[in-house]
Amino acid sequence: MSRVPPRVSAFINQKGGVGKTTSTVNIGAAIASLGRKVLLIDLDPQSHLSLHLGVDGASIGQTIYDLMLDPEARTEDCIVKVRPNLDILPSTVDLAAAEMELASSADRNNILKRRFAEVSDRYEFVLLDCPPSLGLLTLNGLCLAGEVIVPMQAHFLAMQGLSKLLETVKLVAQGLNPSLKVGGVILCMHETQSTHSKEVVAELDQFFEDSAGSGLPWEQAKVFRPAIRRNIKLAEAPSFGQTIFDYAEWCPGAIDYRTLAERFVRDWDRAHGMDSGAARAAEVAASTATSASVNERATEEIPVAAPANALASQAVTEQKPVAVRASKSVRGSKSAPEPKVVPEPSPLIPIESPRNAPQELSSATLSVEPKRVRRGA
Repeated sequence: MSRVPPRVSAFINQKGGVGKTTSTVNIGAAIASLGRKVLLIDLDPQSHLSLHLGVDGASIGQTIYDLMLDPEARTEDCIVKVRPNLDILPSTVDLAAAEMELASSADRNNILKRRFAEVSDRYEFVLLDCPPSLGLLTLNGLCLAGEVIVPMQAHFLAMQGLSKLLETVKLVAQGLNPSLKVGGVILCMHETQSTHSKEVVAELDQFFEDSAGSGLPWEQAKVFRPAIRRNIKLAEAPSFGQTIFDYAEWCPGAIDYRTLAERFVRDWDRAHGMDSGAARAAEVAASTATSASVNERATEEIPVAAPANALASQAVTEQKPVAVRASKSVRGSKSAPEPKVVPEPSPLIPIESPRNAPQELSSATLSVEPKRVRRGA
């Protein structure tokens, strides 16, 4: 079977503070927890994605600034491993000067795409956190990416910004990157009970439905579900250099991002003829069959012995006090007490701890998962 190409997604919004970095970090972390190799690329000179994961670009060594400015720099030397299956290409404030330094470079819009080719076979998902401005750094991200994902709030002004962004993507697709598409919109800090939010979501759904088959870059775009509910834990996690799953893994924000990431992976696998759920079930079945075979061989080699709990039960039975019927003379005597029968203790029933039980990734889990204690700074 041919290898499935990596899904390269650029998270972009010209408006700041809409949950762009938060979505990039937590979706990437959730995908990595599924056992898939993920690379996060911080293209913003503010370095918020790097700081969210506890990486200080100023002291870490080589960053994306060195990768884009120094032809001798190796891509793998600039990548930092931050979690199992999760790597980051960190940023630094020096990146703000990159646009001026690269202004006279030939093919300056494809520098990142060219350098990423050195490690493209190592990752299954690549998420880019792009700056809010549409400059050289953002264009490098759009030339590398296969799709644009727009985190936004369900507000009227955000709708106006989205229309401008779609026009920009259309221009890039007509020239620099003909394969660029719009994947869809992620609703962040969502207020489910707001009438205004419901109206905006309905308009977004209708807009993308009307665009189907139009030949435009957003003809297959959609509003990703679930929407990310407003949750203070998502704002607190970066101050500890943690993802939401490190900080409060069963809060509403974590549940929403986990569910969204699972659908993100599933949709990509299905689009390339793979069913991640069926593949995982096949792995579990194979593992179970192997374990059963090993146990069967071990049973044939070891003499059969009575179970320990059966022997214990037999010992208890043998030591069980027997009620003896007293003779007439003893029954007639007031000083002789009646013999008491000691009841046999009932066997203990092992109770499985809720922490050891497998967790379902759904909102129902929230009601049974033990509460996490907030860690101090």
